[in-house]
Amino acid sequence: MKLNKPKRQEIIEQVEVIDAGAEGNSVAKHNELVIFIPFVVPGDIIDVQITKKKKNFAEGKAIYFHKFSDKRVEAKCPHFGVCGGCKWQTMLYEDQLFYKNKQVIDNLQRIGHIDCTGDEKIIGSEKIFFYRNKLEFTFSSKRWLSEEDIKTLERGTNRNGFGFHVPGFFDKVLEIDYCALQKEPSSHIRNFIRDYAKEKELSYYDIREHKGLLRNIIIRTTTGEDLMLIMVFAEESQEIFPMLDAIAKEFPQITSLMYAINTKFNDTLFDQEIICYKGKDHITEIMPSFRKDREDLRFKIGAKSFYQTNSEQAYILYSTAAELADLKEEDILYDLYTGTGTIANFVAPYVKKVVAIESIEEAITDAKINSKENNINNTHFYAGDMAKILNEEFVKENGQPDIIITDPPRAGMHPSVVEQLLNIGAKKIIYISCNPATQARDVNILMEKYSVKRIQPVDMFPHTQHVENIIELILK
Repeated sequence: MKLNKPKRQEIIEQVEVIDAGAEGNSVAKHNELVIFIPFVVPGDIIDVQITKKKKNFAEGKAIYFHKFSDKRVEAKCPHFGVCGGCKWQTMLYEDQLFYKNKQVIDNLQRIGHIDCTGDEKIIGSEKIFFYRNKLEFTFSSKRWLSEEDIKTLERGTNRNGFGFHVPGFFDKVLEIDYCALQKEPSSHIRNFIRDYAKEKELSYYDIREHKGLLRNIIIRTTTGEDLMLIMVFAEESQEIFPMLDAIAKEFPQITSLMYAINTKFNDTLFDQEIICYKGKDHITEIMPSFRKDREDLRFKIGAKSFYQTNSEQAYILYSTAAELADLKEEDILYDLYTGTGTIANFVAPYVKKVVAIESIEEAITDAKINSKENNINNTHFYAGDMAKILNEEFVKENGQPDIIITDPPRAGMHPSVVEQLLNIGAKKIIYISCNPATQARDVNILMEKYSVKRIQPVDMFPHTQHVENIIELILK
């Protein structure tokens, strides 16, 4: 019987990387074929092996470097190139900002047909490492194996891994020793837990078989001294409490030690009971007020609370949005997709009234607590589906807004919400987005009645392709 020979992967030599594109990949062209390549920098000249080829584009990987770009720097992280979390880490930070700014403008012009001649230069992050206040690490009985591991690992050898999911593999986890995104004792805690689990021979979760004890951990920090650790177990066990006691003894600086037992087939914790084992059931973040004549704001963050993962840059983002809003004491302001009310409480001292809407009830509970903690009494919070709540009757009850601040998830706003914003006709809309493509789509519709006055990108996530963008829209 004749067997088909395995297809040889095409290799294209001496290709110059010319741009940085979507999903953190860089871009090269060969005979009009666009090739997306991870972990390279514009200006690199490489041999590229094609791993996937479509009609209009291809994907590949660099297998040899003929010349390194002058935009290139050494990666700080030993896991760069496999982890996938910081694909731009080998690019100079000023060049990262250039390509993020370009990404925003390209999307606004191409999708939204928006005039970007008056756009502001992107605001960079003062910290480019150790800026994240939240990281999640996963236990897996199937560790990611390098080619060398595959050659040398003996059959039956323990394959446990504790770290980050490898892109494209839902059941494979890269063993992490060090991460430069979160300040210590984040890595020390993670490595202690790994060593404890090994010593006690505790089982790692097998996502395919749905068994094993250790499932996830979440570490949350603040700009101050507060520190939260959430241990997530996949089953009940007598091993849980000795482990928690050992962690608490080793790291007395943990101010909130929590745990959950998640027996579901997915990792989401919003519908799970999270139990406070030691310390407080929350951490507190301090954020400076928008204007210096007011006291700093205190935000109570529980295990399920959303808070911007770059605390210091969140202040820059909110301050910029508030500045563009040009807040006045007589203004009624609507804050859409308010989360735990950080923006609502940030701007409330400077306006007559804030009306805020969010779909997650627990987040609205946190938002109300945050108003109370800061002695703010002009905020009004509503939980529910934005597309259903924000209607004509709602506006009649709460007052015609002068300003609307909207900060939707990556998917952007529901078409009915965009339509309702057109019907409401607030004098000004401040649109904050983590996805310039969906923002461009929505703003293109809003331009029926609004004009774009200012565009201000803000970098929240150095070494990644992600970027926040603020657009100020003025009623025509």
